[in-house]
Amino acid sequence: MRGEVDRSGDAAALAEQIGPRLSARTGGLYRRLADEIAGLIGSAELPVGARLPAERRLAEALAVSRSTVVAAYDELRARGLVDSRRGSGTTVARSASRGRSRTDKRMPAGYGDSLFHRIAVGPGEVISLTYAVDPGLPELTDELTALAREDLPALLDDVGYHPRGLEVLRERVAEHFTDGGLPTSPDEIVVTTGAHQAIELVTRMYLRTGAAVLIEQPSWPGCFDLFGAAGGRVVGVPLDDAGIRPDLLAAACAEHSPAMLFVMPTFHNPTGRLMSANRRRQVAEIAAKYGVVVVEDNAYASWDPAGPEIPPPLAAYAPDEAEVLTIGSVSKAVWGGLRIGWIRAPRPLAERLARHKALADLGSPLIDQALTARMLPRLTQLTAERARTATQRKKVMGQLLTERLPDWEWQEPVGGSALWIRLPDVDARVFAQVALRHGVEVVAGRAMDPTGEHDDHLRVPFAYPEPVLADAVGRLAAAWRELRRHGPGPGVPLV
Repeated sequence: MRGEVDRSGDAAALAEQIGPRLSARTGGLYRRLADEIAGLIGSAELPVGARLPAERRLAEALAVSRSTVVAAYDELRARGLVDSRRGSGTTVARSASRGRSRTDKRMPAGYGDSLFHRIAVGPGEVISLTYAVDPGLPELTDELTALAREDLPALLDDVGYHPRGLEVLRERVAEHFTDGGLPTSPDEIVVTTGAHQAIELVTRMYLRTGAAVLIEQPSWPGCFDLFGAAGGRVVGVPLDDAGIRPDLLAAACAEHSPAMLFVMPTFHNPTGRLMSANRRRQVAEIAAKYGVVVVEDNAYASWDPAGPEIPPPLAAYAPDEAEVLTIGSVSKAVWGGLRIGWIRAPRPLAERLARHKALADLGSPLIDQALTARMLPRLTQLTAERARTATQRKKVMGQLLTERLPDWEWQEPVGGSALWIRLPDVDARVFAQVALRHGVEVVAGRAMDPTGEHDDHLRVPFAYPEPVLADAVGRLAAAWRELRRHGPGPGVPLV
């Protein structure tokens, strides 16, 4: 598994890049396809001389007829953007770069592109199941009003720069960890702008070009881009029901001498599995034996009181010589717009992380931190209520899928907000293109495991109101019928 991929001539990669946008355009499908490819030509994705996928392969990846791709390529040739030669295929023409500004920067290529595209442009008329988010908790309104009345004057007198984080928030985070079974002091906490920045800061501190980083397989799509951008070499380690497999983890440590291990012990994304207490101890001991820094991301730790007990963070099981950094956030539990996270690390590491944080942005927004500090003492209560809602939605989603798509397979997750579904004998990327034409966007398994071992999987969130879930499953069922009836080849009707 690698962090960077050569996309030249890769039909599946190009389909992932442009597929989500085809459904947002109007007009003939071939012209929409030509317009989307034209938009990439001259950029890092399709530079001058890059080879376009063979017509038949791109048609299969997009689940359209070959004649649609042929017509789109003809349109691009007519615009002078591509050249075609017998035996050499279709390539981006040298003249295509004329007139494109060098400042025309697009989102860098990476496995997370299709996932993050909908976040950037908004859902439109498509039901986007690419990410699982809830609206902000209603308690935020009262807390924000109280903050403005009680705390804002003192905050406005503050200098405003706190790279380590607002002191009262670090105290509350430390109490939160201590209550959860991991004794922590405020000077072991660094506040970040969400869990995403926490991972980025740790990556900046530990990864060097060519260094290996071990991850669970499958894993969160964003880590491929983050670790790859730092020059890291990503190596996947498979899971079982208790978490990352210790035998394969030890073997990977011995073979690759990794700089870092990134895991999601509590409600792993995308499988929703919960790493057992014994497995957490095993992972910590293996990492200590091989001198590997462990980064645990527990941003999905909302807990349903009716479910299984959540063990303390992995750091609680680590031997003294281990280096374990624990990441948390309120973005999933409280509101995605409240971009506050944190890293819990031994004091010397926390000081180093604070220096990286100062270089990044001098400190996260003070009012957001103060609001989080007010919410944090009730975080377990608030997340429990949200988790109960998620459990009910998970049940509804399972019933809908069982009724409408009985040949789909999944293992019920312990927690989290999505189902990890296996499609029988189908590349999920192909199905995702058909689903888009039916107005629903899903994430194919390749985004979460670039090795290809989960190409037949989909991540399908259930963090939506029940009417939306019913509508989404209805569209998925219609797309599945179309794919089963026509297949991904020339028989697929033009849209």
